[in-house]
Amino acid sequence: MTYSLGAKSRAKLQGVDPRLVAVVERAIQITAVDFMVVEGVRPPERQKQLYAQGRTVPGKVVTWTLKSKHIEGKAVDLLPAPYDWKDPAKFALVNKAMMQAAGELGAGVRWGRDWDGDGIIGEKGETDGPHWELT
Repeated sequence: MTYSLGAKSRAKLQGVDPRLVAVVERAIQITAVDFMVVEGVRPPERQKQLYAQGRTVPGKVVTWTLKSKHIEGKAVDLLPAPYDWKDPAKFALVNKAMMQAAGELGAGVRWGRDWDGDGIIGEKGETDGPHWELT
């Protein structure tokens, strides 16, 4: 089955680095599981709100930095279908497509579940499954 990005996903890619957009567009063509873009460019104000979460405002900690690559348009958050934030196998399938697409296009990309790129998922507390960024 071949998937394509919907209008909402395309809108969330506005302002994202064209190299990363190309990777996402290629990945959706070759993925084994459908996915959507949930966040692309993130204004500094939103990053501050997310950083405060679990620290000075209620909620789970979702970021550890105020200097996210989302602010620069060099990161995207993707969510595989059916939409379940807790299904690591589906995120791994999206990652497989993202890495293949990045390789085909000559773009350096890393995944938030494998920051060091060694292929060992989560061995250093890497838990940001929805996140891919340019290196």
